[in-house]
Amino acid sequence: MFAFIPQMLGQFLKLIYDTLAFHNYGFAIIIFTIFVRLFLLPLNIKQYKSMSKIQELQPQVQEIQKRYKNDKEKLNQELTKLYSDNKANPAAGCLPLLIQLPIIFSLFYAVSRPLTYMLGKTQTQITELAQQYGVTVKNYQEIEIVKKAGGKILDMNFFGLNLGDFPIVPWGIKENAPYYLALLLLPLIAVVTTFLSTKFSMMQSRNNSSAATASMNNTMLYIGPIMTLIFSFQFPAGLSVYWIAGNVFTILQQWYMNKYIIKKKEVVGK
Repeated sequence: MFAFIPQMLGQFLKLIYDTLAFHNYGFAIIIFTIFVRLFLLPLNIKQYKSMSKIQELQPQVQEIQKRYKNDKEKLNQELTKLYSDNKANPAAGCLPLLIQLPIIFSLFYAVSRPLTYMLGKTQTQITELAQQYGVTVKNYQEIEIVKKAGGKILDMNFFGLNLGDFPIVPWGIKENAPYYLALLLLPLIAVVTTFLSTKFSMMQSRNNSSAATASMNNTMLYIGPIMTLIFSFQFPAGLSVYWIAGNVFTILQQWYMNKYIIKKKEVVGK
């Protein structure tokens, strides 16, 4: 039903690969990530302002919760009125996430099946290429075809690493161990940057946050890196590059909003 999304994003990635990235697959993923994050930036700024407003209202929220703890209907009415009067929307943070999820899952397909989603090959053409390059592996067959082609179809080399490889060390490998160890750095960097971007994003929300919010933030601080680690080993290394680029962008975005949006708001408030 939603096959057009990975097809569209895959073709967009290929366009970047052919033009802006000068046939460098790693740079194509980085530029693709920047475009996606810039597209979401207005929504993220709106979300940030809304969540900042909600943090400011926390003392009033806690007072209402204490006052109407035995009357849930009245409690909900008062909280709704408080948010409405102050033009704050607790659900505002969901929209950027809902938009990003199909993009991430679509990129999973584009990275693992580049012949279908980036190059638009039919199943018949893919089968012919598999026979041409002697590929019999069923799982991630398209990646194997691209790798066996040695850059003739799609050059996935990025600073000496093939982003079509999986970041694992095959059992019994000795002569290529340094290469696979270097490949392992990508998911590790993705995990570290996920942790840092999440932590940096939560710094602003520490003040006036409720105990429940603080507990949820602490949970998310570790769930994100764990999920990144798991998925990074399930897909080709190109996905780790996407995560790293996205996390770095998030850190810079958060720095910008902390420095210019919040500071500007404080100055206006004075």
